[in-house]
Amino acid sequence: MLFHKIISIENLFRAWHEFKRGKSSNYDVQVFAFALEDNLFALHEELVSQTWTPGAYTGFYIKDPKLRRIHKATVRDRVLHQAIFRVLDPLFDPYFIAHSFSSRTRKGTHRGVDALESFGRKATKNWKRKAYVLSLDIRKFFDSVDHGILVRLIERRITEVRLRKLLLTIIESFNTESGKGIPLGNVTSQLFANVYLNELDQYVKRTLHARYYARYCDDFLMVSLDRKHLAGLIPSISAFLKRELRLELHPLKIEIRPFEHGIDFLGYVVRPHHRVFRTRTKRRLLKNIRKTVEAVKNGTVEQETLLAMADSYRGMLGHCRAQSIQEKMNKLLSMCVVDSFTECGIICPT
Repeated sequence: MLFHKIISIENLFRAWHEFKRGKSSNYDVQVFAFALEDNLFALHEELVSQTWTPGAYTGFYIKDPKLRRIHKATVRDRVLHQAIFRVLDPLFDPYFIAHSFSSRTRKGTHRGVDALESFGRKATKNWKRKAYVLSLDIRKFFDSVDHGILVRLIERRITEVRLRKLLLTIIESFNTESGKGIPLGNVTSQLFANVYLNELDQYVKRTLHARYYARYCDDFLMVSLDRKHLAGLIPSISAFLKRELRLELHPLKIEIRPFEHGIDFLGYVVRPHHRVFRTRTKRRLLKNIRKTVEAVKNGTVEQETLLAMADSYRGMLGHCRAQSIQEKMNKLLSMCVVDSFTECGIICPT
């Protein structure tokens, strides 16, 4: 049974090891790890006896680049969320469309950008014809998710009473208003978002018969040779979202644009034959490198942190045309004399 699989000691320990990656230096994670076995066995007992209740969320803002309100659960609860995700994600994932790219294994932003480029190439027969892209965004998606609708969608696949009760407790542990909202910050919210918006995906693919359609969380787009056809889809999509999911399109983020003018999607601008970094992404990258170089020079950050950041950015830059930004990044790195730059493949200009 799924419930027993989720709450098993083995699954909780595996969830812990997945959860703690990149967080081992956080104080609350260290406190939990200090009495790890006691904490996990206590969590297991609460789940068995169905006495577990969610702890309070901690709210804070991040800028990525727009300001977002994150709600962080306690470490204990986040381990449980990871345990649930480990078991339920493989159950729901086969029902999702191939071109849904958010929070899925072997998907992600780069696969999404690859798909957009592929759509353009196929629709235009290798860029021989003019294509258009309809880009849409859902207004305040995470704050607007209806709990009742989400529960009904989950219960299509989940029949176990105890598991339904556990998931309902997690869903109802957070509200932006009565009966609405899921928190940015929970790994379960990533799964819930895909379950919720899979209804949109199926509608666009099966009812509207959109051949070239992709979605990443609440951003989605369609490619067509016919601009009027794309414009005609907007009222249908808007009506479906309001009627079936109680969501609204963001009125300022509805755009139909010729592919040749460049399509801004997931941090890149995709054009026929090439792609480049989005301008604000480029500025943020260089700003982060500049700040970290200064921190290394001041002795407040280790050189290894700078090297890891640079290596990560090099990986991102490898997915687009980026010679000029590579040169600017290397020039910034050359301000900080680190012998190991050449060892990790970063060539500093003299």
